[in-house]
Amino acid sequence: MEALKVGQKVPNFEMEVYDPKTLGFGKVSLEDLLRERKWVVLFFYPADFTFVCPTELADLADYYEELQRMGVEVISVSTDTKYTHLAWQRSEKLLEKVKYLMGADPTGKVSRLFGVYDENTGLALRGTFIINPDGVLVGSEVNFYNVGRNAEELVRKMKANAYLMSHPDEACPARWKEGEKTLKPSQEIVGRVYEALQT
Repeated sequence: MEALKVGQKVPNFEMEVYDPKTLGFGKVSLEDLLRERKWVVLFFYPADFTFVCPTELADLADYYEELQRMGVEVISVSTDTKYTHLAWQRSEKLLEKVKYLMGADPTGKVSRLFGVYDENTGLALRGTFIINPDGVLVGSEVNFYNVGRNAEELVRKMKANAYLMSHPDEACPARWKEGEKTLKPSQEIVGRVYEALQT
């Protein structure tokens, strides 16, 4: 199976989850989230009870409420089981504030779909994927095992994607923040981007 590429429609998938809000188990499907017109962020990581992973999930937890206010559902995903997620979230102090769903992908099916499954280890690489409410993959970032991500940059990219969904004729420049000037691609600004950003 070929991994999804940015701009492609994401096929439906389903996963068992541990929900730290209810302290219980459940299932989540992309289809259901899109029916609610949600943005979806999938946050793949190698494994529970490891080293960089809890720092990433804790960092993401700090921004979860802000992402929810934007209509985003966050699902962290590893190839561990839902039971391991429960045990890890209970025992690792860094995960105390985690309230988003923790997806279980023990067969690697969803990890393979997004191209982050490592056949040599059975683990997922550090992949972050943004799916818009139309089910289109609009953001993709993959890191190797030893480099942690920055949730603040994920929030910035989420805000840019949300803005552009309702302003499709515009583009967000590097380091764009909410409320700042965007660009309107046209022949007039070819070779004149500096000037376009000044006006």
